[in-house]
Amino acid sequence: MSDTLQPLPHNCPGVESKDAGKASSCQGCPNAGFCSSGLAGQNTALQNADAVEIARRLYSVRNIFIVISGKGGVGKSTIATNVARALAINENVSVGLLDIDVCGPSIPRTMNLESEEVHNSMSGWSPVFVTENLSVMSCGFLLPSLDDAVIWRGPKKNGLIKQFLKDVDWGDLDYLIIDTPPGTSDEHISIVNYLKECSNVRGAIIVSTPQEIALLDVRKQIDFCKRVNLNIVGLVENMSTFVCPKCSKSSVIFTPSTGGAQKVCDEYQIELLGRIPLDPIIGMSCDEGTSLYDLNDTSPSVEALKQMVQTISKKYETENKI
Repeated sequence: MSDTLQPLPHNCPGVESKDAGKASSCQGCPNAGFCSSGLAGQNTALQNADAVEIARRLYSVRNIFIVISGKGGVGKSTIATNVARALAINENVSVGLLDIDVCGPSIPRTMNLESEEVHNSMSGWSPVFVTENLSVMSCGFLLPSLDDAVIWRGPKKNGLIKQFLKDVDWGDLDYLIIDTPPGTSDEHISIVNYLKECSNVRGAIIVSTPQEIALLDVRKQIDFCKRVNLNIVGLVENMSTFVCPKCSKSSVIFTPSTGGAQKVCDEYQIELLGRIPLDPIIGMSCDEGTSLYDLNDTSPSVEALKQMVQTISKKYETENKI
């Protein structure tokens, strides 16, 4: 046996193939034994049935976006929050925000919903409403305290994600924004598999900061999306610059040593959705759970966020104006 780890196969035959776990590309894969046993195929059949049921549940949602990031701390939940709030500025647009960051749910705080709980109705779990047209569901609502650590392995996380998708009664939504944890692990694989029968999934919004240490993981996110056939809506460069609130001078805080998000977008031919300035008002609004758009409607960060959301909505819903 080799003393070194073997790379995972890029040409996986798939668990439903008769060559599952037996093909030459399976050599060195830690899952080869499981796949060749046939159990993986049984699991896939169950997942397919779940995916069909989830597609029926989410049939009344017009557009689903999955917000992802390769690295933590780049502002993914901040972007997800402010995308949802910006879309909901139009009172005729119904928006849902689903937080599947099981181990680090931030949305209850950013939406000022920390004391809320999940309630059952005849039609399923009821989301918590921020406004009449903005509703939220988070695993944080299931915890006695947001300070409690969630020490769960993959199967339990996947079970909760499936329950959120199958049991939450969102009603008719124009947009469902899904906030995920950083990386490309259990939650991401699960959400893609469970939504594979949904024709209303528009794709992934990738969030990064300008420096190369963050963009390294963006490239992994792009590769993940390609390998699971998840469309990439575009890339958001968060904390792009700092605009002084007194003199309005723009300064670069995180130096884009390799060209920043624009270089990655050019390299992979994906759209740069926007550059969001580093702004204390964004952090303050998330900490306080208030709407950024009610605090300061003229700051560069607010204008950049609105423009970014307008770009997204125009691609899929040209009649929705923000």
